[in-house]
Amino acid sequence: MITRNLTETLISRLSQFPAVALLGPRQVGKTTLAQMLSKDISAVYLDLENPKDLRKLTDPQLYLASVDEKLVILDEVHRVPNLFNILRGIIDKGRESGQKAGRFLLLGSASLDLLRQSGESLAGRIAYVELGPLNVLEVHATEAEKLWVRGGFPDSFLSINDSASSIWRQNFIRTYLERDIPQLGPRIPAETLRRFWTMLAHNQGALLNSAQLARSLGVDNKTITRYLDLLVDLLLVHRLSPFYVNVKKRLVKSPKTYVRDSGLVHSLLGLRTLDDIYAHPISGASWEGFVLENLYQVASPDVLFSFYRTAAGAEIDILMEFPGGRLWAVEVKRSLSPKLQRGFYHSLKDLNPECSFVVHPGSERYPISKGVEVISLKDLCALLAEESL
Repeated sequence: MITRNLTETLISRLSQFPAVALLGPRQVGKTTLAQMLSKDISAVYLDLENPKDLRKLTDPQLYLASVDEKLVILDEVHRVPNLFNILRGIIDKGRESGQKAGRFLLLGSASLDLLRQSGESLAGRIAYVELGPLNVLEVHATEAEKLWVRGGFPDSFLSINDSASSIWRQNFIRTYLERDIPQLGPRIPAETLRRFWTMLAHNQGALLNSAQLARSLGVDNKTITRYLDLLVDLLLVHRLSPFYVNVKKRLVKSPKTYVRDSGLVHSLLGLRTLDDIYAHPISGASWEGFVLENLYQVASPDVLFSFYRTAAGAEIDILMEFPGGRLWAVEVKRSLSPKLQRGFYHSLKDLNPECSFVVHPGSERYPISKGVEVISLKDLCALLAEESL
Protein backbone atom coordinates (compact mmCIF):
# COMPACT_ATOMS: atom_id res chain seq x y z
CA MET A 1 0.00 0.00 0.00
CA ILE A 2 1.43 3.38 -1.04
CA THR A 3 0.58 6.15 1.42
CA ARG A 4 -0.92 9.11 -0.41
CA ASN A 5 0.23 12.56 0.67
CA LEU A 6 -3.32 13.82 0.28
CA THR A 7 -4.55 11.70 3.19
CA GLU A 8 -4.07 14.38 5.85
CA THR A 9 -5.72 17.01 3.65
CA LEU A 10 -8.73 14.77 3.14
CA ILE A 11 -9.05 14.10 6.88
CA SER A 12 -8.78 17.83 7.57
CA ARG A 13 -11.53 18.70 5.08
CA LEU A 14 -13.81 16.02 6.53
CA SER A 15 -13.33 17.56 9.97
CA GLN A 16 -14.36 20.95 8.61
CA PHE A 17 -17.12 20.34 6.02
CA PRO A 18 -20.29 18.22 6.03
CA ALA A 19 -19.48 16.90 2.54
CA VAL A 20 -16.17 16.41 0.75
CA ALA A 21 -15.86 15.52 -2.94
CA LEU A 22 -12.76 13.48 -3.77
CA LEU A 23 -12.31 13.89 -7.51
CA GLY A 24 -9.91 12.30 -9.96
CA PRO A 25 -9.65 10.06 -13.01
CA ARG A 26 -10.70 6.44 -12.79
CA GLN A 27 -8.22 3.97 -11.29
CA VAL A 28 -6.22 6.71 -9.60
CA GLY A 29 -6.85 5.36 -6.10
CA LYS A 30 -9.89 7.26 -4.82
CA THR A 31 -11.74 4.16 -3.61
CA THR A 32 -8.61 2.70 -1.99
CA LEU A 33 -7.96 5.94 -0.12
CA ALA A 34 -11.58 6.22 1.02
CA GLN A 35 -11.69 2.62 2.23
CA MET A 36 -8.41 3.08 4.08
CA LEU A 37 -9.90 6.06 5.94
CA SER A 38 -13.05 4.09 6.73
CA LYS A 39 -11.02 1.54 8.71
CA ASP A 40 -10.34 4.12 11.44
CA ILE A 41 -13.83 5.61 11.68
CA SER A 42 -17.41 4.42 11.57
CA ALA A 43 -18.34 4.50 7.89
CA VAL A 44 -20.54 2.87 5.28
CA TYR A 45 -19.43 2.47 1.65
CA LEU A 46 -21.80 2.44 -1.34
CA ASP A 47 -20.62 1.81 -4.89
CA LEU A 48 -23.30 3.39 -7.08
CA GLU A 49 -22.17 1.30 -10.04
CA ASN A 50 -23.18 -1.80 -8.05
CA PRO A 51 -26.92 -2.52 -8.51
CA LYS A 52 -27.13 -3.96 -4.99
CA ASP A 53 -25.80 -0.75 -3.44
CA LEU A 54 -27.84 1.40 -5.78
CA ARG A 55 -31.06 -0.33 -4.67
CA LYS A 56 -30.35 0.77 -1.10
CA LEU A 57 -30.95 4.33 -2.29
CA THR A 58 -34.40 3.62 -3.72
CA ASP A 59 -35.58 5.79 -0.84
CA PRO A 60 -32.41 7.83 -0.13
CA GLN A 61 -33.77 9.71 2.85
CA LEU A 62 -34.91 6.54 4.60
CA TYR A 63 -31.61 4.70 4.05
CA LEU A 64 -29.37 7.65 4.92
CA ALA A 65 -31.38 8.26 8.09
CA SER A 66 -30.56 4.67 9.13
CA VAL A 67 -26.80 5.38 8.93
CA ASP A 68 -27.07 8.88 10.37
CA GLU A 69 -24.13 8.48 12.77
CA LYS A 70 -21.67 7.18 10.16
CA LEU A 71 -19.59 8.73 7.41
CA VAL A 72 -21.33 7.76 4.17
CA ILE A 73 -18.95 7.14 1.25
CA LEU A 74 -20.72 7.39 -2.10
CA ASP A 75 -18.57 6.11 -4.97
CA GLU A 76 -19.33 7.22 -8.56
CA VAL A 77 -21.84 9.69 -7.14
CA HIS A 78 -22.38 11.40 -10.51
CA ARG A 79 -24.52 8.40 -11.49
CA VAL A 80 -27.30 9.64 -9.18
CA PRO A 81 -27.44 13.39 -9.90
CA ASN A 82 -30.77 13.91 -8.11
CA LEU A 83 -29.06 12.82 -4.88
CA PHE A 84 -27.37 16.20 -4.38
CA ASN A 85 -30.59 18.03 -3.43
CA ILE A 86 -31.43 15.29 -0.93
CA LEU A 87 -27.96 15.51 0.61
CA ARG A 88 -28.41 19.25 1.04
CA GLY A 89 -31.59 18.73 3.10
CA ILE A 90 -29.93 16.03 5.24
CA ILE A 91 -26.89 18.22 5.86
CA ASP A 92 -28.98 21.24 6.83
CA LYS A 93 -31.09 19.15 9.19
CA GLY A 94 -27.95 17.68 10.71
CA ARG A 95 -26.49 21.11 11.31
CA GLU A 96 -29.50 21.98 13.44
CA SER A 97 -28.75 18.97 15.66
CA GLY A 98 -25.01 19.70 15.86
CA GLN A 99 -23.74 17.41 13.07
CA LYS A 100 -21.61 19.98 11.26
CA ALA A 101 -18.85 17.96 9.61
CA GLY A 102 -17.84 14.58 8.24
CA ARG A 103 -21.23 13.41 6.94
CA PHE A 104 -20.53 12.46 3.32
CA LEU A 105 -17.49 11.59 1.21
CA LEU A 106 -18.39 11.76 -2.47
CA LEU A 107 -16.10 10.04 -4.98
CA GLY A 108 -16.30 10.89 -8.66
CA SER A 109 -14.42 10.69 -11.92
CA ALA A 110 -14.49 14.46 -12.18
CA SER A 111 -16.80 15.86 -14.78
CA LEU A 112 -18.22 19.29 -15.42
CA ASP A 113 -21.70 18.01 -14.62
CA LEU A 114 -20.62 16.65 -11.24
CA LEU A 115 -18.99 19.93 -10.25
CA ARG A 116 -21.98 21.93 -11.44
CA GLN A 117 -24.53 19.73 -9.68
CA SER A 118 -22.69 19.70 -6.36
CA GLY A 119 -21.79 23.39 -6.62
CA GLU A 120 -25.40 24.43 -7.13
CA SER A 121 -26.87 22.12 -4.52
CA LEU A 122 -24.19 22.02 -1.83
CA ALA A 123 -22.65 25.49 -1.98
CA GLY A 124 -21.04 26.32 1.36
CA ARG A 125 -21.46 22.72 2.49
CA ILE A 126 -18.85 20.94 0.36
CA ALA A 127 -15.08 21.01 -0.15
CA TYR A 128 -13.30 19.65 -3.22
CA VAL A 129 -10.10 17.59 -3.06
CA GLU A 130 -8.37 16.41 -6.23
CA LEU A 131 -6.49 13.11 -6.18
CA GLY A 132 -4.06 12.72 -9.05
CA PRO A 133 -1.68 9.93 -10.04
CA LEU A 134 1.27 9.06 -7.81
CA ASN A 135 3.94 11.75 -7.55
CA VAL A 136 7.67 11.66 -6.78
CA LEU A 137 7.12 12.36 -3.08
CA GLU A 138 5.00 9.20 -2.79
CA VAL A 139 7.50 6.74 -4.29
CA HIS A 140 11.08 5.80 -3.41
CA ALA A 141 13.76 8.17 -4.70
CA THR A 142 15.19 5.40 -6.89
CA GLU A 143 11.82 4.89 -8.62
CA ALA A 144 11.39 8.38 -10.11
CA GLU A 145 12.45 7.24 -13.57
CA LYS A 146 10.08 4.26 -13.43
CA LEU A 147 7.32 6.67 -12.43
CA TRP A 148 8.08 8.80 -15.51
CA VAL A 149 8.05 5.79 -17.86
CA ARG A 150 4.94 4.07 -16.44
CA GLY A 151 3.02 7.07 -15.17
CA GLY A 152 1.37 7.48 -11.78
CA PHE A 153 -1.73 5.28 -11.99
CA PRO A 154 -1.05 2.79 -9.16
CA ASP A 155 -1.84 -0.37 -11.15
CA SER A 156 0.44 0.77 -13.97
CA PHE A 157 3.29 1.84 -11.69
CA LEU A 158 3.15 -1.34 -9.57
CA SER A 159 3.03 -3.76 -12.53
CA ILE A 160 5.58 -6.57 -12.50
CA ASN A 161 7.40 -5.20 -15.55
CA ASP A 162 7.19 -2.53 -18.26
CA SER A 163 5.32 -4.82 -20.64
CA ALA A 164 2.58 -5.55 -18.09
CA SER A 165 2.37 -1.84 -17.29
CA SER A 166 1.98 -0.99 -20.98
CA ILE A 167 -0.79 -3.58 -21.40
CA TRP A 168 -2.64 -2.12 -18.38
CA ARG A 169 -2.44 1.41 -19.82
CA GLN A 170 -3.61 0.34 -23.27
CA ASN A 171 -6.67 -1.30 -21.71
CA PHE A 172 -7.23 1.73 -19.48
CA ILE A 173 -7.30 4.01 -22.54
CA ARG A 174 -9.64 1.69 -24.39
CA THR A 175 -12.03 1.37 -21.45
CA TYR A 176 -12.07 5.13 -20.90
CA LEU A 177 -12.86 5.80 -24.55
CA GLU A 178 -15.44 3.08 -25.09
CA ARG A 179 -17.18 2.98 -21.71
CA ASP A 180 -16.37 5.74 -19.26
CA ILE A 181 -16.28 8.90 -21.36
CA PRO A 182 -19.63 8.12 -23.08
CA GLN A 183 -21.17 7.80 -19.60
CA LEU A 184 -19.57 11.01 -18.28
CA GLY A 185 -19.68 13.31 -21.27
CA PRO A 186 -21.22 13.87 -24.68
CA ARG A 187 -21.45 11.10 -27.24
CA ILE A 188 -18.20 11.22 -29.20
CA PRO A 189 -17.02 8.34 -31.44
CA ALA A 190 -14.31 6.47 -29.51
CA GLU A 191 -11.95 6.33 -32.49
CA THR A 192 -12.26 10.09 -33.09
CA LEU A 193 -11.49 10.87 -29.46
CA ARG A 194 -8.56 8.44 -29.49
CA ARG A 195 -7.10 10.21 -32.52
CA PHE A 196 -7.55 13.57 -30.79
CA TRP A 197 -5.96 12.32 -27.56
CA THR A 198 -3.06 10.87 -29.55
CA MET A 199 -2.57 14.16 -31.40
CA LEU A 200 -2.33 15.94 -28.05
CA ALA A 201 0.32 13.41 -26.98
CA HIS A 202 2.30 14.07 -30.19
CA ASN A 203 2.06 17.80 -29.42
CA GLN A 204 2.86 17.45 -25.72
CA GLY A 205 3.82 20.86 -24.33
CA ALA A 206 3.21 22.65 -27.63
CA LEU A 207 1.03 25.70 -28.19
CA LEU A 208 -2.56 24.73 -28.95
CA ASN A 209 -3.27 25.03 -32.67
CA SER A 210 -7.01 24.34 -32.90
CA ALA A 211 -7.15 24.99 -36.64
CA GLN A 212 -4.49 22.39 -37.39
CA LEU A 213 -6.15 19.81 -35.12
CA ALA A 214 -9.52 20.55 -36.69
CA ARG A 215 -8.16 19.98 -40.20
CA SER A 216 -6.53 16.71 -39.15
CA LEU A 217 -9.77 15.39 -37.62
CA GLY A 218 -12.11 16.86 -40.23
CA VAL A 219 -14.10 18.89 -37.70
CA ASP A 220 -14.45 22.59 -36.88
CA ASN A 221 -12.64 24.64 -34.22
CA LYS A 222 -15.64 24.61 -31.87
CA THR A 223 -15.61 20.82 -31.87
CA ILE A 224 -11.91 20.78 -31.00
CA THR A 225 -12.63 23.12 -28.08
CA ARG A 226 -15.43 20.80 -26.93
CA TYR A 227 -13.17 17.73 -27.08
CA LEU A 228 -10.41 19.54 -25.19
CA ASP A 229 -12.82 20.85 -22.54
CA LEU A 230 -14.01 17.29 -21.93
CA LEU A 231 -10.51 15.87 -21.40
CA VAL A 232 -9.60 18.81 -19.15
CA ASP A 233 -12.79 18.35 -17.09
CA LEU A 234 -11.95 14.67 -16.66
CA LEU A 235 -8.50 15.61 -15.32
CA LEU A 236 -6.75 13.83 -18.18
CA VAL A 237 -5.26 16.90 -19.88
CA HIS A 238 -3.71 20.16 -18.66
CA ARG A 239 -4.46 23.38 -20.51
CA LEU A 240 -1.64 25.66 -19.33
CA SER A 241 -2.47 29.33 -19.83
CA PRO A 242 0.10 31.98 -20.79
CA PHE A 243 1.13 34.39 -18.04
CA TYR A 244 0.09 37.96 -18.68
CA VAL A 245 2.22 40.83 -17.49
CA ASN A 246 2.28 44.42 -18.62
CA VAL A 247 5.62 44.49 -20.44
CA LYS A 248 6.26 46.29 -23.70
CA LYS A 249 6.57 43.04 -25.62
CA ARG A 250 4.27 40.92 -27.71
CA LEU A 251 3.25 37.92 -25.63
CA VAL A 252 2.05 34.54 -26.88
CA LYS A 253 -1.66 34.19 -26.11
CA SER A 254 -2.35 30.54 -27.01
CA PRO A 255 -2.33 27.97 -24.18
CA LYS A 256 -0.07 24.91 -24.11
CA THR A 257 -1.56 21.44 -23.69
CA TYR A 258 -0.21 18.42 -21.83
CA VAL A 259 -1.60 14.91 -21.42
CA ARG A 260 -1.32 14.83 -17.66
CA ASP A 261 -0.03 11.32 -17.02
CA SER A 262 3.34 10.56 -18.64
CA GLY A 263 2.52 6.85 -18.85
CA LEU A 264 -0.56 7.64 -20.95
CA VAL A 265 1.57 9.86 -23.21
CA HIS A 266 3.91 6.95 -23.84
CA SER A 267 1.09 4.45 -24.44
CA LEU A 268 -0.74 6.76 -26.83
CA LEU A 269 2.50 6.98 -28.83
CA GLY A 270 3.28 3.25 -28.61
CA LEU A 271 6.36 3.67 -26.38
CA ARG A 272 6.84 0.78 -23.95
CA THR A 273 10.34 1.09 -22.51
CA LEU A 274 12.82 3.76 -21.46
CA ASP A 275 14.85 3.07 -24.60
CA ASP A 276 11.74 3.63 -26.75
CA ILE A 277 11.16 6.99 -25.06
CA TYR A 278 14.76 8.16 -25.41
CA ALA A 279 14.67 7.31 -29.12
CA HIS A 280 11.49 9.35 -29.69
CA PRO A 281 11.38 13.14 -30.26
CA ILE A 282 8.74 13.44 -27.53
CA SER A 283 11.23 12.56 -24.77
CA GLY A 284 11.95 16.13 -23.65
CA ALA A 285 8.32 17.24 -23.82
CA SER A 286 7.20 14.14 -21.94
CA TRP A 287 9.66 14.96 -19.14
CA GLU A 288 8.41 18.57 -19.07
CA GLY A 289 4.81 17.37 -18.70
CA PHE A 290 5.89 14.96 -15.96
CA VAL A 291 7.52 17.83 -14.04
CA LEU A 292 4.43 20.02 -14.46
CA GLU A 293 2.07 17.30 -13.22
CA ASN A 294 4.21 16.55 -10.15
CA LEU A 295 4.44 20.22 -9.19
CA TYR A 296 0.70 20.61 -9.71
CA GLN A 297 -0.03 17.62 -7.45
CA VAL A 298 1.97 18.92 -4.48
CA ALA A 299 1.08 22.63 -4.76
CA SER A 300 -1.70 24.28 -2.82
CA PRO A 301 -4.91 24.76 -4.87
CA ASP A 302 -4.45 28.54 -4.71
CA VAL A 303 -1.13 28.40 -6.62
CA LEU A 304 -1.70 29.43 -10.24
CA PHE A 305 0.28 27.70 -12.99
CA SER A 306 1.17 29.30 -16.32
CA PHE A 307 4.05 29.76 -18.78
CA TYR A 308 5.74 32.83 -20.22
CA ARG A 309 6.69 33.34 -23.85
CA THR A 310 7.21 36.40 -26.00
CA ALA A 311 6.98 36.60 -29.77
CA ALA A 312 10.76 37.19 -29.80
CA GLY A 313 11.41 33.81 -28.16
CA ALA A 314 11.99 34.68 -24.49
CA GLU A 315 10.44 31.83 -22.51
CA ILE A 316 9.98 30.19 -19.12
CA ASP A 317 8.46 26.71 -19.11
CA ILE A 318 6.48 26.94 -15.86
CA LEU A 319 5.50 29.87 -13.67
CA MET A 320 3.92 29.37 -10.25
CA GLU A 321 2.10 32.39 -8.84
CA PHE A 322 1.44 32.29 -5.10
CA PRO A 323 -1.17 34.35 -3.26
CA GLY A 324 0.10 37.90 -3.04
CA GLY A 325 1.72 37.77 -6.47
CA ARG A 326 5.00 36.00 -5.62
CA LEU A 327 6.45 34.11 -8.58
CA TRP A 328 8.58 30.99 -8.92
CA ALA A 329 10.10 30.38 -12.34
CA VAL A 330 10.91 26.83 -13.45
CA GLU A 331 12.85 25.78 -16.54
CA VAL A 332 12.77 22.07 -17.37
CA LYS A 333 15.78 20.28 -18.84
CA ARG A 334 16.22 16.57 -19.47
CA SER A 335 20.03 16.89 -19.48
CA LEU A 336 22.18 16.13 -16.42
CA SER A 337 24.29 19.18 -17.41
CA PRO A 338 21.60 21.73 -18.24
CA LYS A 339 22.41 24.85 -20.23
CA LEU A 340 20.18 27.90 -20.30
CA GLN A 341 19.37 30.05 -23.31
CA ARG A 342 19.39 33.84 -23.41
CA GLY A 343 15.60 33.83 -23.65
CA PHE A 344 15.33 32.43 -20.14
CA TYR A 345 17.47 35.23 -18.67
CA HIS A 346 15.55 37.86 -20.65
CA SER A 347 12.35 36.46 -19.19
CA LEU A 348 13.75 36.69 -15.66
CA LYS A 349 14.42 40.39 -16.23
CA ASP A 350 10.85 40.86 -17.42
CA LEU A 351 9.26 39.06 -14.46
CA ASN A 352 11.74 39.33 -11.55
CA PRO A 353 10.55 36.10 -9.84
CA GLU A 354 11.27 35.41 -6.18
CA CYS A 355 12.92 32.05 -7.00
CA SER A 356 14.23 30.55 -10.23
CA PHE A 357 14.95 26.85 -10.73
CA VAL A 358 16.18 24.52 -13.42
CA VAL A 359 14.76 21.02 -12.93
CA HIS A 360 16.97 18.19 -14.17
CA PRO A 361 16.72 14.38 -13.86
CA GLY A 362 19.69 14.08 -11.52
CA SER A 363 19.87 14.42 -7.73
CA GLU A 364 22.35 17.30 -7.39
CA ARG A 365 21.43 20.82 -6.34
CA TYR A 366 23.71 23.75 -7.12
CA PRO A 367 23.62 27.38 -8.37
CA ILE A 368 24.05 27.74 -12.12
CA SER A 369 24.01 31.54 -12.19
CA LYS A 370 23.06 34.40 -9.89
CA GLY A 371 19.62 33.69 -8.47
CA VAL A 372 19.13 30.46 -10.48
CA GLU A 373 19.46 26.96 -8.97
CA VAL A 374 19.68 23.57 -10.61
CA ILE A 375 17.52 21.17 -8.60
CA SER A 376 16.02 17.69 -8.76
CA LEU A 377 12.28 17.28 -9.25
CA LYS A 378 11.91 15.56 -5.88
CA ASP A 379 13.68 18.41 -4.04
CA LEU A 380 11.62 21.07 -5.82
CA CYS A 381 8.39 19.20 -5.02
CA ALA A 382 9.45 19.04 -1.36
CA LEU A 383 10.13 22.80 -1.34
CA LEU A 384 6.78 23.50 -2.98
CA ALA A 385 4.93 21.23 -0.56
CA GLU A 386 6.50 23.11 2.37
CA GLU A 387 5.59 26.45 0.81
CA SER A 388 2.01 25.30 0.32
CA LEU A 389 1.41 24.25 3.94
